Amino acid sequence: MSARHPIIALTGSSGAGTTTASRTMQKIFVEEGVNVAIVEGDSFHRYTREQMAELAKQGRYGQWNHFSLAANHIDKLEELFCDYGQNGQGRFRHYIHDDDLDLIRGGGAPGTFTPWQSLPRQTDCLFYEGLHGGVSTDDYDIASHVDLLIGVTPIVNLEWIQKIHRDTHDRGYSQEAVVATILNRMEDYVRCIVPQFSHTHINFQRVPTVDTSNPFIMREVPSHDESFVVIRFRNPREVDFPYLINMIANAFASRHDTLVVPGNKLALAIDLIIRPMVLEMIERSRT
Repeated sequence: MSARHPIIALTGSSGAGTTTASRTMQKIFVEEGVNVAIVEGDSFHRYTREQMAELAKQGRYGQWNHFSLAANHIDKLEELFCDYGQNGQGRFRHYIHDDDLDLIRGGGAPGTFTPWQSLPRQTDCLFYEGLHGGVSTDDYDIASHVDLLIGVTPIVNLEWIQKIHRDTHDRGYSQEAVVATILNRMEDYVRCIVPQFSHTHINFQRVPTVDTSNPFIMREVPSHDESFVVIRFRNPREVDFPYLINMIANAFASRHDTLVVPGNKLALAIDLIIRPMVLEMIERSRT
């Protein structure tokens, strides 16, 4: 951790909803004039899309999947966090998605990576969104470098529903292929993804209020109006629960460290909770 060069990490698995939370975070940065260096976890994957497909053909997909630490440059991610905390610098790259039109026009192929490059200079903080922002093992301790670690983790049936819907509707995969991916990743989900949520400072967990007992037959993702968000704080003494309950309609505390808000108030809750923390970190780094 570094008071001078703070790091914020948003971690969650594929289909968990981290992209929605990330947009809210970036809105805060823009509105508050925070000069942020943004790094995506996909850029630390070890293999290109074509290489992953080849591994799958060899029957090694369960071993080499994006949840797996071995399929990612976790060492380079920890090196980046360490360097940024010490001097505000570090190296990163981009993973080129199908909709990264600027990178594709520049000659990059979807499913590959740009060359490694240095972060912009003179940034106020580093913001990471990806799968491994809270990893802590015998070999790596990413979480120890993060000043604010945020988890986005819907209950697992809802996570599967969101992933199946996204990958079938937006990415053109069959449901059978998506379910196979879920099964192939299961061991690494349990070993590599879930433990991170014990290291987070704040967890946002969406819980539907409709029947999701069989996620593999659901045709629609439960809406935010059909959900609650359970927010757990590591340090509840630092949280003004009465203020948040007053500001967020129908919010309530279910435990001394847990706030529950309507699902359609997620963006508001992130803003009310995270914005003051970001401003405090930036002020501390500048002084």
